[in-house]
Amino acid sequence: MKNKRKKYCFALDLKNKPELIDTYVEQHQKVWPEILDQIKSTGVLSMEIYQVSNRLFMIMETEPDFSLAKKQQQDSADLKVQEWETLMAKYQQALPCAKPGEKWVLMDQIFKL
Repeated sequence: MKNKRKKYCFALDLKNKPELIDTYVEQHQKVWPEILDQIKSTGVLSMEIYQVSNRLFMIMETEPDFSLAKKQQQDSADLKVQEWETLMAKYQQALPCAKPGEKWVLMDQIFKL
């Protein structure tokens, strides 16, 4: 049976300062429970973030009826998520190709085996 999950991949840069990168990684070893609950409540089944230097890649698997726009609306309306996002913004910087106000940039799949 074919997997019905959706998969989204995103990229983001961190400010290229080792102490900020270290703190960002530490923060993600102890993500607030409210943030984890919010992520799950929006239809995200799994989420992984990978790091190389100051570049991050996030892979998100979701339920089949997941809507990225709906998740963004729910996140915008959640005060704890906004508090987390404000804290994380101290460490993050947009990719050169990001649109104004965009942090995580959705990636296009170009190969699959």
